[in-house]
Amino acid sequence: MSEFKPPEYIVDLHAHTTRSDGNDSPAELLENAAALGMKVIAMTDHDVLPPEYIEKNGSQISVADYAAGLGIGVMRGIEVSCDTNVDDVHIVGFGCDWQAPGLQWLPEMAVASKRQSYRLLVERLCAAGMKLDWNDLLEGGARQEDAIQKKHIFELIANKGYAPSWQAAKIMVRDNPEYDVKREKPDPVKTIASLHAAGGIAILAHPYLIDESVVLQGADVTRDVYIRFLIEAGLDGIESRYTYDKTSYKGTQTPDAIRQEVEERYGKFVAFISGGSDYHADHKKGVLNSRQIGDAGVTLDYFCQHDVLAGLCEGKKTVC
Repeated sequence: MSEFKPPEYIVDLHAHTTRSDGNDSPAELLENAAALGMKVIAMTDHDVLPPEYIEKNGSQISVADYAAGLGIGVMRGIEVSCDTNVDDVHIVGFGCDWQAPGLQWLPEMAVASKRQSYRLLVERLCAAGMKLDWNDLLEGGARQEDAIQKKHIFELIANKGYAPSWQAAKIMVRDNPEYDVKREKPDPVKTIASLHAAGGIAILAHPYLIDESVVLQGADVTRDVYIRFLIEAGLDGIESRYTYDKTSYKGTQTPDAIRQEVEERYGKFVAFISGGSDYHADHKKGVLNSRQIGDAGVTLDYFCQHDVLAGLCEGKKTVC
């Protein structure tokens, strides 16, 4: 990571590893974050509970201890893809008892629904003339079928030349009714309640990736109405700083304009504002202008002053 510019923020509360659709292992994420001078990095993989241990040199060490040895704090979490009928409703959970029985339904539901819907999506793409192979997604056995994420399909579309980038492939699939394969996703209200019941907090990620007009309980509503519905359901935080300019955002506002609008509209209704890069180490796959650790986040002062956040950081004493 040394070839990249210094991070904009040294607290990044949204990042991914090889446990979902990222390209850094959990150990590499921590190592790269520490090398950049980060103070806090989050592990928020899609629909999978966070790891407790890292395997290093043939032995296991806790994630918290490994991070502490690098002089960095870690936030272990999950990013849950919610709402079958609305795209990009992602709720990040931190601070849960990850062994709580009331949380286990989340990854179990995700694995079952992804396996079925992603196969059907690939079949529809092939029927439309794209020469895609399910085995390509398995990378010669290096990836298990249960580990396939939708972003892997978008990457394959781009690699085969059917779209200029994974971001463009995502928009193409999302906006074409022929490819509309609904995956059964958790209800966001139930997800928030489950995270709370396990002792954790719930944050709405990248709120402006949600379309400006969506369906809520069978009625057409604005994105603003939808977000306020989730706040009433118990959201603790909302992500205001995010790398919209490096992902599939369809609007025209700048990331800073979105940050200001989100904070003005919703900041007083949630306990805290969050921020994160949504780092996937896409540079390893040749993606230009990819999201980097610390491209978005929160300031260290803000993080340390909000006990509801900092109190969940493994390694808080090192950080604050």
